[in-house]
Amino acid sequence: MRKPATTAVPVHPLLAERWSPRGFDRQHQVSDDQVTALLEAARWAPSASNSQPWRFLVTSRGDLAHRQLFAALAPGNRDWADAASTLILVAARTAADGAPQPWALYDTGQAVASLVTQAQAQGLSVHQIGGFDSDAVRAEFNLDRELTPVVVLAVGRADPNAELPTHLAAREAAPRTRHPVSDLLLTAAAATHLRAA
Repeated sequence: MRKPATTAVPVHPLLAERWSPRGFDRQHQVSDDQVTALLEAARWAPSASNSQPWRFLVTSRGDLAHRQLFAALAPGNRDWADAASTLILVAARTAADGAPQPWALYDTGQAVASLVTQAQAQGLSVHQIGGFDSDAVRAEFNLDRELTPVVVLAVGRADPNAELPTHLAAREAAPRTRHPVSDLLLTAAAATHLRAA
């Protein structure tokens, strides 16, 4: 299934074609080389002072870590995410030697964006999952206190014929929407108001 973005002006096809499916091919397996390419794309993302705060826990369908990470997902995400070939926990080192790293979450988001774009170039799809039990993940994988779990990525090959619960199937088929660019711009007047608030 294709759900290209409707844009005011053309953007790169990798960006226009990217979307977040819930229907994944249960038989498809992401290869080790493909995973390495995803991590390489993330590795070369920009970061403040080249701090590279992102960390990844890669799990594959069928292994123990995959089951543990899947179990930490919110119930609504467990309705579909088990079909993804790979689940990746993304964490950010938000402190170093006790000192806060204020840009770590922003930088980690940039790394994820690079990873997602690389996945799109490889014919893979990624659904980014914010609904998961951060405390359970921290305990299950023994994350140190300076690492903050940020997101779980479901990676695989989209399957338009995947069986989904009725409410999710309707969302899967619905057109993609975004606010117009005009709604996203802060005008000089708005910026002045924000400073005064």
